Amino acid sequence: MRSTPVKVLIVDDDPSHLEIYGLLLKQAGFEPVFSLVRFAGAEFPPDPSIRGIVLDSRLNSSKSSSEFARQIRGQYPEAPILLLCDAQGPPAGTAPYVADYVRRGEPAQLLDKLSVLVARSMGQPGPKYKRPLVIASR
Repeated sequence: MRSTPVKVLIVDDDPSHLEIYGLLLKQAGFEPVFSLVRFAGAEFPPDPSIRGIVLDSRLNSSKSSSEFARQIRGQYPEAPILLLCDAQGPPAGTAPYVADYVRRGEPAQLLDKLSVLVARSMGQPGPKYKRPLVIASR
């Protein structure tokens, strides 16, 4: 019997970042779902089977990352949000809405943290992804 991949929403304002993170998550056994942020905001799919969110903190939008995090939390109350941020840490105002954060450019850490958060939210112990053999990074 084959299990269904866990859906993870990726929220970013750069289509190439959506593609890169999507490939990374797919390689790890997740099913990526995408939301492209525009200046005026973003639309999130009405999909109750989304079990995790990867949110970029640096968005070219009229809304802040904390506003997006609050909106996402309202739509997906059970799905943990993993925030991608710069070396300085997460932006002010995001803490009430995000479960954890990871610095950009650390794909192994992103997968480790995401898998733990998703597994916990689903009441399961341990990682829920296949560790990729090779992850290209710049």
